[in-house]
Amino acid sequence: MQSQATKFDALNLHKANFDSIYELPDPREYFRVLAGLDYIIPDLARNVFRSLIEHRGQEQERPVTVLDVGCSFGINEALIRYPIDLQRLAGRYAGPQIYALEPEDLVALDRDYFRSWPEVTDARFVGLDISPAAIAYGTAVGLLDAGITANLERVTPVGPECAVLREIDLIISTGCVGYTSEKTFRNILQTYGGRPVPWVACFVLRMFPYDAIAAELSRFGLVTEKLEGVTFVQRRFHSEHEMAVTLDRLRARGIDSTGKEGEGLFHAELYVSRPEAAARRAPLGEIVSVTRGASRPYGRRYRQFGQDEIKLMP
Repeated sequence: MQSQATKFDALNLHKANFDSIYELPDPREYFRVLAGLDYIIPDLARNVFRSLIEHRGQEQERPVTVLDVGCSFGINEALIRYPIDLQRLAGRYAGPQIYALEPEDLVALDRDYFRSWPEVTDARFVGLDISPAAIAYGTAVGLLDAGITANLERVTPVGPECAVLREIDLIISTGCVGYTSEKTFRNILQTYGGRPVPWVACFVLRMFPYDAIAAELSRFGLVTEKLEGVTFVQRRFHSEHEMAVTLDRLRARGIDSTGKEGEGLFHAELYVSRPEAAARRAPLGEIVSVTRGASRPYGRRYRQFGQDEIKLMP
């Protein structure tokens, strides 16, 4: 997802900027750059999202429509829809034969590739991103059933966009908070006009406060829970400077980085917002448990950060 102007700009000033990879017509550079930084949060989030989709579907007794805010090329959707993981996808795009393809040829190949896998959920997926190229790819290969290209920090949804948003049952994100604020969520939920609004599930880097978004969601009748006792690795730091600034931000928020960001890794927390009655019926810890994969801190590989080896747990 490309960056956009928000009140978090000062916090993002020293974070690595990957905007250019989302302007490309396919995800080859996305995987080359982010796999090099052990970007793994979509892998850690997929079982959490599958669990929430399953529970939401049981509550409403029909298939769930999911909105992925900051969806980029539809990577979350690939991992939730199909029995594949991030390592497999990164390996697929690493070969010289794939890199030699023209974008339109890769899109055709990817469409067949994803169709060859059995779907493990009956959910429908809508992507929201400010990158037309990323949305075009995701819809062309079938990872996204529909896509919206809009910056909802700056504009409100219109016409057909509102019609699509009103069909959403669950909003997800693995990285939009910090580039989007409560304005985006307000602009989405205002389209409901008094109808029941969707649940919201966001993975949020610990350097970013979530209070304003939780307060905004409460205006629409949603109670926010944080999954306690668990954090989720996003990626390694891009540079010593990025790490140093992040540690400063965490100290300013009174957050202990020992064993987490202090080891060279961005960590995120999971926030889920639902109507109070739904939260009472099934507390978050019962829906998302360690048996659902929530406790996997890293992934399945071994990587290096600086001179210290980080073991990625099974």
